Amino acid sequence: MFGTVVIVVALVGAVVAALSFLRSGGVYRELGRGGLSLDEPELRKGPEPGSRAWQAEAEMELRQLLEAKAARAEARGEEPIDVELELARLAGQAPAADPGLRAEVRDLVIASNERRARRGQPLLDVDEEIERRLRDAGSGGF
Repeated sequence: MFGTVVIVVALVGAVVAALSFLRSGGVYRELGRGGLSLDEPELRKGPEPGSRAWQAEAEMELRQLLEAKAARAEARGEEPIDVELELARLAGQAPAADPGLRAEVRDLVIASNERRARRGQPLLDVDEEIERRLRDAGSGGF
């Protein structure tokens, strides 16, 4: 008797599962799709990357993030960050490099030019090379 009950319950369950699958229509095809899906075409086109509108939007979002970070720091009793200074640093418009660092880089460029002169190579423009090295090092020497 127990075996018969198990078989009947399994058969009824299989029939109910098959019917629910057949009646579901496109529900199963739509699983995993929606607003966060990567395989759906983009519904809202944003500005072209690199355009002025794109840069303005990126700066606005970055400012919102920094203001929220400053507010959280202040709520924890910490000193809030300077939003404008941090925004300038992150946007690649950081203040000029430290004068001591600039002097060291100048000395390196002059020494490099001396070696190039001994080898008969063309000399580098000192100011341009200083700016390039500071920019490559990420120190913000614009």
